[in-house]
Amino acid sequence: MGLLDKVGQFTTAKELQAAGLYHYFRVIESAQENTVRIDGREVIMLGSNNYLGLTNHPRVKEAAKAALDKYGSGCAGSRLLNGTLDIHIELENKLAKLVGKEAALVFSTGFMVNQGVLFAMVGRNDTTIVDRTNHASIIDGTRLSFGHVKKYRHNDMASLEQTLTHCETDGKLIVVDGVFSMHGDIAKIPEILDLAEKYGAELMIDDAHGVGVLGAQGRGTADHFGVTDRTHLIMGTFSKSLASVGGFIASDADTIHYIKHVARSLIFSASMPPASCASVSAAVDVMVEEDWRLTQLWRNTDVMMERLQDAGFDTGPSQTPIIPVVIGEDMMAFQMCRRLFEEGVFVNSVVSPAVEKGDALIRLSLMATHTEDEVHRAMDIMTDVGRELGVIKAAAS
Repeated sequence: MGLLDKVGQFTTAKELQAAGLYHYFRVIESAQENTVRIDGREVIMLGSNNYLGLTNHPRVKEAAKAALDKYGSGCAGSRLLNGTLDIHIELENKLAKLVGKEAALVFSTGFMVNQGVLFAMVGRNDTTIVDRTNHASIIDGTRLSFGHVKKYRHNDMASLEQTLTHCETDGKLIVVDGVFSMHGDIAKIPEILDLAEKYGAELMIDDAHGVGVLGAQGRGTADHFGVTDRTHLIMGTFSKSLASVGGFIASDADTIHYIKHVARSLIFSASMPPASCASVSAAVDVMVEEDWRLTQLWRNTDVMMERLQDAGFDTGPSQTPIIPVVIGEDMMAFQMCRRLFEEGVFVNSVVSPAVEKGDALIRLSLMATHTEDEVHRAMDIMTDVGRELGVIKAAAS
């Protein structure tokens, strides 16, 4: 098979486009708010990770503008050489304080954090132990490291313990999503830590969907469970609750010092742009000060969960503002996504291989800025479309 043969053989996306069922790379013509404009019409946005509704906040935008005026559009180099600004250091200190660690280090993307940290921390004689449903950036990070990799069944503590008992290396790092991004359930962090301590492993939490959602003032999953001191590494991203792009790792000062000098994705990449850095810093301040946002996010979540379950939808194991609606077959998920958009609701369809075949779902995610009326309107539409397509029974109420 020639190098380019695979290009011609990839027909799935074009077939979906021809059938009017392709719902990826949709072009949005407005800010990421609770409603967005697509093709000239307003739709309710239930497919964004903008949990606290900060991407269009005046303070966040003003901070970005001020940084652009002061520092320009970029740093023209890596953090190691000429790309470290005073605002990078200020942000790192703020993030370390936020998640309760001695030090933090910011990267240009969250994906790069996991690649860099796993490469730095897991050597040839070490093992990374991961939940099977962890984010792709963790899986790819394990492939870049030189260590061994073992997987355990999703959120299954018996499977994790069995994996640990068969781990022959001295160095062991358990890496887990704090909040799982597809089904919205929360990792069993206290139980994982008990096993980690029993078998001499360290824990890293990928809190991309936990910061801004869980814990006091959105401080994350470790804070939610009161186990920050027992968690060695806390990772977070800026593209969800913190309204920008980039990511960070937080730990004790010595570990951060080591990662700073070893992580290839940090050393050999341009540093985070000034405007992005400043906007994250402002978003952290707003998140902590405007605590009504976290309260409202969870109020909206409770309303939506109740409406979905009352209608007869299968919401899976969700415990957070990420709510899956389990559909089953891939084509039915595509059809439901199309019908919902036609009726004025933007959602994301998630199909195999992102989930197991036959477990396709509609992934809903909420914002603090959604009004109760918007939530109820969206749920009215969800219920009508679900009945129309036979996803829920017509008699459900």
